[in-house]
Order: sequence, then structure tokens, then C-alpha cells
Amino acid sequence: MGEVEISARAYVKMCLHAARYPHAAVNGLLLAPRRQTKAGQPECLWVTDCIPLFHTNLSLTVMLEVALNQVDIWSAGSDLFLAGYYQANAGIDDKSPPPLAQKTAGRVAELYDDAVLIMVDNRKFMINARLPPITVLEQKDRQWVPKDKNLVMWSDWESARHTCKCLLEAKAYSQLVDFDIHLDDIREDWTNQRLNTEIAQLVSVANGSP
Repeated sequence: MGEVEISARAYVKMCLHAARYPHAAVNGLLLAPRRQTKAGQPECLWVTDCIPLFHTNLSLTVMLEVALNQVDIWSAGSDLFLAGYYQANAGIDDKSPPPLAQKTAGRVAELYDDAVLIMVDNRKFMINARLPPITVLEQKDRQWVPKDKNLVMWSDWESARHTCKCLLEAKAYSQLVDFDIHLDDIREDWTNQRLNTEIAQLVSVANGSP
């Protein structure tokens, strides 16, 4: 499997989801744009966005099926595809992928061979993290193992870090809508377009653009 690049938007939204529910496990889906391969070789998997799913009961199979179906339909219409799965466990020292995470990531891998599983490391998760508090895993022989760190890249880590810090300090995680919230009130936007715009603006400022 090749390189994986993680965008500021995807990283920040994963962190905001974990921050909104600090005492609960949370999970979500990773999205990437559809791309053509060059000379028969797959391009780098560019994780550009994520869709927060649940924070109450991650193992509700029926709700997961509904979410997977809706996200798959929406992403196809947005020229994106399901590229992986992320999860933050409830325990501060628990960063290993539980059976549920492996099973759900495996479902995504049935659709895309190079799907990744991202686990949030709660022990390293803080407002101003110097290093990304996540572990990226890939599937080998039906087992999820840590991916070579040299193959995990960032669109712009400093901008992502700065943007995440600003939004955490502003408690912007209260704006984040996951699928649990959407199921309680279907008017709530689980694609988080308003938050996406705010992240893009902060990244632009961090990069020195007006």
C-alpha cells in the first residue's frame, strides 16, 4: 500500500468530534476524492474529509448501516469515496483498535482495498499538540497493523495544528454535528458545511492568505 496524506479538514474534524464527547468513544468515516491512476500505479490516498458518526452506542448495527448508506450516496454525488474509518476510544490509555473498529474498517476495505483505519491517541490529544495524536493502520492479511510512519503525510501539519488549536480554544466542537445528532433532528447537517468553511478560512489565514 502506498502513501496516505491527511488534510487539515479531516484532522480537525476528528479532533473536534473527540473533544465534544471526551468521556465517550466516537467514530466516523474518512473520505477521499476520486482520482485516476498514473502509469498503472495508484496515487497517494488523500483523505480530504471525514463524516462524524456516533458518540452514544457505536455498535448499533442498524444505525451504522443507515449511516454507511447515506454517506456513500452523498459522497458519490460529491465525487468522493469511502476511504477509511476513524475511532477514538473512551479510555485515555486505550488507543488499540477494538473489534468494532476493525470490523467496520474491514467493511470499508471491501469497497476500497487501500482503506485505512485511524485511531485517536487520547493520551497525546491536547489543545496544542506538537505531533499528530493519531495512529494510521492498514490491513495486511486481514489484520490491521500500524502503517509505516514515513508513508503518512500531512497537507500542512502546522496549519492543521494551528487551526485545531484555535477551534478547540473557541469550543467550536459544540458546532460539530455527528450522525447521532442528525438522527435526533434531521435538520442538523452531518456534512458540517458551516464548520468546513470555518476550517478553510482558518487554514487560509494560517498560510498567510487574506
